[in-house]
Amino acid sequence: MAKSSRRAVIIPATRGDIELVLNGHPVRLTNLAKPFWSSGGTVITKRDLLQYYADVAPWLLPHLCQRAMVMKRYPNGATGKCFFMKRVPDPHPAWLETCTIDHKSGNVIDFPVVNDIASLLWVVNLGCIDLNQWYARCDDVDRPDYLHFDLDPVPGARFPKVLAAALAVREALEALGMDPLVKTTGSRGVHLYVPIVRGPSQKQVWTFAKALAQALAPKHPKLLTAIYRIADRPAGRVLVDYNQNAWGRTLASVYSPRPRPRAPVSTPLTWQEVERGVKIDDFRLDNVPARLRDIGDLWAPLLAARGRFKLERVL
Repeated sequence: MAKSSRRAVIIPATRGDIELVLNGHPVRLTNLAKPFWSSGGTVITKRDLLQYYADVAPWLLPHLCQRAMVMKRYPNGATGKCFFMKRVPDPHPAWLETCTIDHKSGNVIDFPVVNDIASLLWVVNLGCIDLNQWYARCDDVDRPDYLHFDLDPVPGARFPKVLAAALAVREALEALGMDPLVKTTGSRGVHLYVPIVRGPSQKQVWTFAKALAQALAPKHPKLLTAIYRIADRPAGRVLVDYNQNAWGRTLASVYSPRPRPRAPVSTPLTWQEVERGVKIDDFRLDNVPARLRDIGDLWAPLLAARGRFKLERVL
C-alpha cells in the first residue's frame, strides 16, 4: 500500500533550492524557477510540475508503489533533450527504496521505487516529467498485474479516429469477458488496460496481446493496423500496439504530464467521454487535480483485488 496522505504538500514559490521533510525524509528540490514548458505566453516551471505531483499524489501513488521506476529525464524541460535512466543514480538518499532486477544481458540493475510522497518528489526533481513504472511488482517482475494496448495514430489519423479504435478494441475485449479501462496517453493516443490475476508471465501476456491485435485489425481494415514495421503501416490507421507488453517495456503512467504544449496529462476517461469525444489537451497539468478531487480515480479498478480477469482462460 502506498504511504500517502490527503493533506496537500505546498512547495514554496522561490527561485532558490529548498529542502522539505516528507514522511520524515529530507528531500532537496532544486532549480524551482526553471521553465519546463513555455508556449502561448504561459510559462510552467519546475516548481509547478512538482506541485502538480504533490497535488495528485494520493491518487497516483497506489499505481506506482512496489514497482520499479524507469526514469525519463528532461533536465532542460519539455522541449529539451531527454534520456532514459534505469539505475538509481549515486548519490541517492539512504531512505530511497530500490528494486533489483536481473536482465538477460547479465546486468543487475537497482531501480528506484516510488512508494511515498518523498520518493515521488525526489524522482520528479531529477527532471522526470512523465513517470514510467514496470507492469509487474517487485516481488515478481515477470508476473504483470495487467495487459494493455497502446493505440497510436499512424500519420493521417486524427484523434477522433483513435477514440473510434478504442471503442473497437473495447468491444473485442468485452466479448472475452474483460472490463477494460481507458485513458488518454497525454501525447497522441489512448491506452486501454485490463486488470488481470497475476500468474501468466510477461511473455504470455505479450503473446495474447499480439494474437488479439492481429486478429482484430483485419476486421476493421480502414481503422486499425497491427503491422509493427513503420514503413509498412497503412496511412490513416491506428496502430494496436501490442509490443509494449514485452518484458522491460514501460508506458507513461496514469496522471503523468507529457512534454507537449500546454502540459497535457495522461488521464483516465469514462467510456461515455470516449463516445462523446474529447481532446488530448482537455486534460492538463492545470486542471487534472480539480478533476480528481471532483470524481476521484477512475482507474481504481486497476488496483482492486476483485474483478480481475484470469487470462489463463484465453491463453
